[in-house]
This record gives sequence, C-alpha cells and structure tokens, in this order.
Amino acid sequence: MPTDNPASSGQQSGKSGRKKGRKVRLLLIVLVLAIIGGVGYGAFWSVSTVRASFPQTKGSITLDGLSGPVDVKRDDYGIPQIYASSDEDLFMAQGYVQAQDRFYEMDVRRHMTAGRLSEMFGEGQVENDEFLRTLGWHRIAEEEYKKTLSAETRKYLDAYAKGVNAYLAGKDGDEISLEYAALGFANDYKPEEWTPVDSVAWLKAMAWDLRGNMQDEIDRALMTSRLDPKQIADLYPRYPYDRNRTIVREGEYDELTRTWSDGSGSTQGTGQGTEGSTEGTGGTGTGLGTAGTSTDSSALQTQLGGLYNVLEDLPEAVGVNGNGIGSNSWVVSGDHTITGKPLLANDPHLSATLPSVWYQMGLHCKAVSAKCQYDVSGYTFSGMPGVVIGHNADIAWGMTNSGADVTDLYLEKLTGDGYQYGAKVLPFDSREETIEVAGGTSKKIVVRTTEDGSPLLSDRSDELVQVGKKASVDQDAPDRGDGYGIALRWTALDPGTSMDAVFAMNRAKGWDDFREAAALFDVPSQNLTYADTEGNIGYQLPGKIPTRGKGDGSLPAPGWDTKYRWTGYIDQDELPYEYNPERGYIVTANQAVVDDKYPYTLTTDWGYGTRAQRIASLIESKIKGGGKISTDDMRQMQMDNSSEIAKLLVPLLLKIDVNDKYVRDAQKLLEGWDYTQDADSAAAAYFNSVWRNILKLAFGNKLPKELRVEGQCLSVEPVDATGPADEDQRVRECGRRDADQAQPDGGDRWFEVVRRIIDDQDNDWWSTPKTRTQDAVDNRDELFARAMRDARWELTAKLGKDIDTWSWGRLHRLFLENQTLGTEGPGFLKYMLNRGPWKLGGGEGTVNATGWNAAGGYEVVWVPSMRMVVNLGDLDKSKWINLTGASGHAYNAHYTDQTDKWVKGELLTWSFSDKAVESDTSDTLLLKP
Repeated sequence: MPTDNPASSGQQSGKSGRKKGRKVRLLLIVLVLAIIGGVGYGAFWSVSTVRASFPQTKGSITLDGLSGPVDVKRDDYGIPQIYASSDEDLFMAQGYVQAQDRFYEMDVRRHMTAGRLSEMFGEGQVENDEFLRTLGWHRIAEEEYKKTLSAETRKYLDAYAKGVNAYLAGKDGDEISLEYAALGFANDYKPEEWTPVDSVAWLKAMAWDLRGNMQDEIDRALMTSRLDPKQIADLYPRYPYDRNRTIVREGEYDELTRTWSDGSGSTQGTGQGTEGSTEGTGGTGTGLGTAGTSTDSSALQTQLGGLYNVLEDLPEAVGVNGNGIGSNSWVVSGDHTITGKPLLANDPHLSATLPSVWYQMGLHCKAVSAKCQYDVSGYTFSGMPGVVIGHNADIAWGMTNSGADVTDLYLEKLTGDGYQYGAKVLPFDSREETIEVAGGTSKKIVVRTTEDGSPLLSDRSDELVQVGKKASVDQDAPDRGDGYGIALRWTALDPGTSMDAVFAMNRAKGWDDFREAAALFDVPSQNLTYADTEGNIGYQLPGKIPTRGKGDGSLPAPGWDTKYRWTGYIDQDELPYEYNPERGYIVTANQAVVDDKYPYTLTTDWGYGTRAQRIASLIESKIKGGGKISTDDMRQMQMDNSSEIAKLLVPLLLKIDVNDKYVRDAQKLLEGWDYTQDADSAAAAYFNSVWRNILKLAFGNKLPKELRVEGQCLSVEPVDATGPADEDQRVRECGRRDADQAQPDGGDRWFEVVRRIIDDQDNDWWSTPKTRTQDAVDNRDELFARAMRDARWELTAKLGKDIDTWSWGRLHRLFLENQTLGTEGPGFLKYMLNRGPWKLGGGEGTVNATGWNAAGGYEVVWVPSMRMVVNLGDLDKSKWINLTGASGHAYNAHYTDQTDKWVKGELLTWSFSDKAVESDTSDTLLLKP
C-alpha cells in the first residue's frame, strides 16, 4: 500500500536509477552536521524550529504597497484563492502568498536560472554554474524585461516582486524555511530580495527542459561509433502516419497564397526545412556523424560525449533534461458530453519533485473592470505571476509539449580567437562572469558566443577543449588548426514575449483572444488545447520555430558551412490550428502535429502517438456506443493503464515453448492477462521485465558506451574491427550514462522500432553473439525465450521466488525527494524532507504515463505532474489534483496531502465561483494596506 511516511535513508540509498546530476553537493553542510552530531540533532530540530516557517493563514497582515484590502481564502488543502480590487494588488498578493508556501523552492530556482547555485551550496555547484552562465538565461531574461515585454507585464512583475519582498522583510532564514536552518550551519547565507527578472528567468529554465530533440540529436551522432546509417535509421523510424493520427486532421494555416488542410490539399511555396528528408533520422546531408558527412565522426563523437557529461549534471527545472517529456491534453465538444458543453483534460508529464513544480491557486478581481481584469484559476509556478494552465470565466486551456525542434548544435572550427564561417574568420563575442562560492574562492570564466548569440558550450570543459584541438578530420573539413568546439543555437536565447502571453491568455474571452495570446508564446513551443463556455473547442501550435537553409536539425551541423544556418522562423499565420473539427474532439499527446505534406519541418522527432491513439480510441468507443462523456469518464481515461506494446508481444511470447518449469510458471501469468498495468498485477511485473530484457538483448548491448548505463560492462568488438571478433579479441567496455537517461529507454519510439521488425524473425537485431556464459541467439523467438528466462530470474532476485507475491507496484515505485537537501544531505535530513515510496501502476506509453527507463530499472522517473478536468458547463464541477501539495514546508499539513489521492487517481473539487469558494474556505487571511 502507498505510504506517506518519510523514506529512510536506507530506502533512498537503495533507489536505482538515481541521477547524480540532480544531486546538490552539500559537502560543507554534511561535514558540519557530522561534527555537531555528537551534541544531538534531536534537541536542535525542535517542534518550534520545524513550525517556525509555516505560513499565517488566518487573521490579518499589513503590507506596505497595497492600495486596498485583499482576501486570501484557503480550502482544506491549503489552496489559496486571492480576491483583490486592482491588478497590482492581485499580483502583489500572489507574490506574498507563494513566498509564504514556497520561498525556498523559489530561491533555489532563481539561483539555478542565474547560474548562482554555488552561492547557496558551495564549490560542488561551480561546474553547473559555469554551464548555466554560459547559457545566460538570466541575462536574456533581463533583456526581455527591459526591451521586449509590455509595460503592463512589467507592472505585474514589479507588483509580484513587491509581494515576495514584503514577505521576506525582517525575517531570518529559519523563519522562511527549515532548509535555511540547515544551511545556517554551514554558511552565513541570507536570502536577497526578489526581482522581476527572477520571475522571467524561470520561463527559460522551463524552456530548457522542454527544448525538443537536442538529446536525440546528440544520441544519433554518438551512435555512429558503432552503428551504420541504416541501423541508426532503424532506431529512429518514420512516424507511422498510416496508423497513428496527427493532432491536426481538419485544420489549416492561414496565408493568402497557400492552404493546407487534412493532408490532402495542394501546397505551394518554399517548404523550408524539408530538404533531405528520409524515413530514418530525417535526412542525409544534415552535417555530421554519418557516412559521407563533412567531418570525421571522431571530432564530433568526443565533443558530444563530453558535452553530455556536462548536460547530465545540470539540475532539472521541470523535466528529465529533455528526455521522456510528454503530456496528455484533450478536449471533447458538447455534442458528446453529458453537460452539452466541452470538457478539457490535461496532465503534463514531468519529473517527480517535492514540492511539485505546480502551484494551484485562483486570482480573482472582486469586480472585473479595466482597473482589475482577472478572474482566473489553475496551475502556476512558484516564483511567477499569473496562471500557466487553467481556466477563467470564459475559456479553458491545456498544454502538452510539441517537441518542435528549436535547438541546433554546431561543430565550430576554431581559429585563433575566432571561428570559421564560410571563407571568413569571425571573432567571438566574449564576456567575463564571476561565480561566487559559499565558503570558497570565487571563480572567473569567459563566455564566448557566435554572432547569432550561440554560446560555445565546449568552453565549459577542459577535456572538450583538448579534444577539439586533437580531433581528426577528413578531406572535406577545414584543417584542424586550433581545434573544434560545440555551439548551441536555441530560440530561448533570444529575448521573447512568453510572459506577455501568460497574462493575455489569463484575460482571453474567446478563440480570437486566445490565438492572439498564443502568438506571444514564443518559447517553449507547446500544443495548446482550448475550450470555451460558448461550446467551441480548438487547438493552436504556437512558438518560435526556425527554418533552415540546409539540413533538418536531426544531427549536429558544420558551423563553418553558411548553408546550415537558420534562415528565419515560421510565420505565426502558418502554424497549424484546428477549430471545432467535425469529429468533435482533439487529442494532443506529443504525437505528430501535422502529416508529412505540411510544407515546413517542425521536427523529425515526434512522440510516436501511442498515448494519443489510445485516448482517441477511448473517446470514440464511448461516442460510437451512443454514450455521453462525463467528467469522471475523462478522469478514468487519465488513469488508463493499458499497455500497447504488451498487446503486440504477449501473443508471441505465449507461443514460445518453455522447458524450464520456473520460467513456464512466469509465462502462465500472461495467459488471460488484459494488458492492464495495475500496481497489484503480477503479469504486468513479468511482462515489463521481459520487455526490458528484450530491449537489452536486441538493442542495448549493441549501443555505444556513451548511451549505456554507467557501470554496466560488456565484452564487445573493438570499434575498428573489420569483421566479427573472436571472444579473446573482444574488449571490455563499460557504460557511461546515468540509469534514468540511458538507452533503450523503452518509450514508444522503441515500440515502433520493434513493431517494424516483429515479423522479420531473422532480422539482424534479433541476433546476439556467443559469449563465455551464453550461447548465440540467431532469431526472434530464441531472443524472446532468452528474455523470458532472464526476466524470471531477475524478478526472482528482486521480488522473490514465489510468483504469487509479485506485483508491478513493488518494482514501479515513486519516491518524492526534496531537490536539494533531500538528495545529498545527511540521513536524518533526508528522513525529514523526503517521502515515499508509493507503489504505482501505469508505465511507458500508457495514458497513465508513470515513466520508467527500461535500460536503468523500473522505478518512476517522471509522472503526470498534475491532473485536471475542466467542465465548461459548470466550472464549479471541474476537478483537479496536484502531485504533492500546496506547501513546500516539511511537516506542514499540506506538504504531500494530495499525493495519496493522486496515486489512486482521485481528483479534488475545483471551486471557482465566489459562492463555491466561500463554501470551501477553511482559513481566511486579510492583507491590509
């Protein structure tokens, strides 16, 4: 059964798939706490210390700067609804209330976005800060605030910052958060005032984790050391347009000279970005890393291998460094609902964090007018004003990651103090950054960028610099000279208007307003679902999506070739949308937005549509059966645990003739299984272990070390082998990637890889070589038999010999960890701050997407971070839930008070009207001027 008790340090240390890059290295704190341990921490961590930072939720507080009284009404779960008489008062109060609940989280987050973690946590974070300073999120955010955001948005950001600082005024660290009390042992850190730029910078961190295909771009290039172009193409198959539907099926984009509609209309124009498109990785001539490319792959291999080591150590903002990021959102028109008005569901899939990345709240003007324009409720981020996902009195909206390719890596030829671009050598733009270190010596770094603002990421690794100087080249590349570096071109490194979009969306009254707001939402590119109280439903793809002169962005490009640079961005009027489609519903679950007749390349790396297809089939089965869809039907769809890959493989697995009695006993679990991955299912546990072992045998053991799990070693053929190597000629090679980032991860791309070769029993992927301990495998059924045997013994070791005691939830567990002291703090702090485990159902490719990495293990690495269902017929009958709770304070009643319900798939009442909110209010705080 799930538990809400703190996890012991032993449980935490036993957790597999731990990402070392998430850990904040708190060596100073650990040492000091160890020293004082003899005094006894029990006396220090008194009840008063733990409770000192809990927020005041009743009575009244005077805040300088308010123009009128503000009411903060909290329900039984501590979720605040704020009522004010002016926009500035509303957002000032929002800043105050979020700081009450989550300031430590906000403070860590702003130090991360500014590359200043070392100021809080010491020298262990210097390398992370160097990389984050190189990206320059905070600098770009400052430029946005000063130059591109509207005066109105700046006014709101100022008001929000004023509210945060009103909360901080006169408080010591231990009055703000328990974590500051711990930090106080090691240094004299004091929280500084909040600034409007701190809020804007958070959108950059969000965009980084939702940045599209950069990880695939790196992985494909790294694969070239062991796989040929055909094999790489096998592992990145073309989107199955003939089987899995796109998001937009009846939509269009606007332009006087072109019309595109449901994939069949004629297209005219340049169609930029489609050059070189192929079924596999998206094209030939994309630059580097495959046969016939512009430079020897060793230059790129070593650069990207080193770059990955830097990337994986970065703290996360909302995701798993770009891997596995997905979401579900769908909307059903009133023609098919019980209420006769639309229903809209959303559940973004992000890393499991404590507290949750989301913060639920309502922002209400006591009387909506020109002076006070907002009446909106939903989910936002601590540290940022407004509501990111939710509804107002007229419309509702949801988001899923579009996966649009908005990043490109360039291998730059370095010459002296510049880089080669065509026939010229251009100088880098350089700036010096100083990193302050708590308890240590500050460090200065130089950041170099190309003329288009692309930072030279390889400067952040001495190893990469040396590798670049020694990299070999072929006859088509420039002479090595001073070596090579890796630069990043990314839309979020240009000042944008996404913060304007948040407020515009919060105010939108209808479809036209919504699309105008979406046009401002430049990064990250998201799929936006829409519904309104008038009965309309819609979809819009927003975002600043580049066009390329040559190549499609699927592989790193040669920076010296001017043809590979970006040529512009897809015009907003040409981005796909859909409005009131005849089918009566729209599903977005990271599948392809449009078919391959659309004249621009949005990406070559869509999700493969497994979840979207399942959601659509659930909706259609209800409609075709003559039924009407209810709010609870939408909730049940969100919790659907059906495994699509199991439906494909289990019939074949049951045909395998198994002689070993113990393996046969496990095989029998699959007989009659309905493919549902409930937490208590023994069949789900066994199948997922078989799937993991199929992937390992067929693909994982054949990937280069840079993609395999760190510490897992294999005897492999030398890279330069000209033919099959004898056992004594093979070399020992160990993986280098963290468990929750390794490949094959088992997601729906791998579903598609296997589906395409499943009927080819003698395909080379099904073969494995003879080793000292294993016979060779020559075909699919032999490999399946080996995987079934290996899975039986793996689960025997993990769950015991008796299969009657097996369950998926015993393998597939969720741990919630405080993202700083809960990862590398001393054991008693972990005990105080962390929670779990919970036993979960669901899995990869299911609607209830509790993600796990098949290369690394079974434990949960990302989750539906919240769930909501908006009822446009009666907004007070909408439902919502958060992964954790409203509070970031350990031992506060609202720290994880929603988690048990989240695990069970339950939703809370989501009150919106004044009457409903008042009825649900348990605490009221008056903020007075």
